[in-house]
Amino acid sequence: MIGSGNVATVLGRLLLQHNHTVTQVISRELSHAKILATEMNAHSDDFSGTPDASADVFIIAVADSALQGCLEQFDVGNKLVVHTAGSVAMDVLKNVSANYGVLYPLQSLRKEMPLLPSVPFLVDGNTPDVTEFIRVFALSLSPHVSVTNDDERLKLHTAAVIVSNFTNHLYAIAEDFCIKEKIDFKLLRPLIVETAQRIENISPSEVQTGPAIRKDIHTLDKHLRLLSAHPKLRTTYLRLTDSIMNP
Repeated sequence: MIGSGNVATVLGRLLLQHNHTVTQVISRELSHAKILATEMNAHSDDFSGTPDASADVFIIAVADSALQGCLEQFDVGNKLVVHTAGSVAMDVLKNVSANYGVLYPLQSLRKEMPLLPSVPFLVDGNTPDVTEFIRVFALSLSPHVSVTNDDERLKLHTAAVIVSNFTNHLYAIAEDFCIKEKIDFKLLRPLIVETAQRIENISPSEVQTGPAIRKDIHTLDKHLRLLSAHPKLRTTYLRLTDSIMNP
């Protein structure tokens, strides 16, 4: 495991849960590598260390922006190397090994998770045999595995940012609004859960509710008057309302 952050930690736990062995954890900071290696019962090294040649798969689980910078540190011969990035092309690994691919967890992963979440994996390889090996490997970790190329993976990564990061940002600005207006944000949590659960089996477009989809101008006007004291949020409200009314 190359990396010691959120993705590396949760993937490491997933590997152990499914009876794989993590032999080594390598991180830029040795102290960080030691923490995860202790949990994984593995050896630890920093980037100056030598990768464990006994390993079957080398998983590079670092931030997308840090991936390119760490590649020149490693020589693993022809062993299989995969990265876990959603927005980085597979060929970034072509000079690292003759056998390379992608093992991208399409999930928001945090070290602090009390339970391991359901993790869909998007996989690819530089040859059909490598792709199949990674696919089967991923299936040992999750029943939700799809073979996707760089273009498809980037599109899904973009959509993931919209449904996860952007949605969470809306929660954050709604919470800020509630704090400023001295109302309890916690009262909205059941609504958040219910709205998310609706799309388990139904298209989001079919369950859209609210004054914008109904073109309830009277209610929209009330909201906009209230939001006059919050100009940035008012702009966001207007833009989303227009998007709903004019898809």
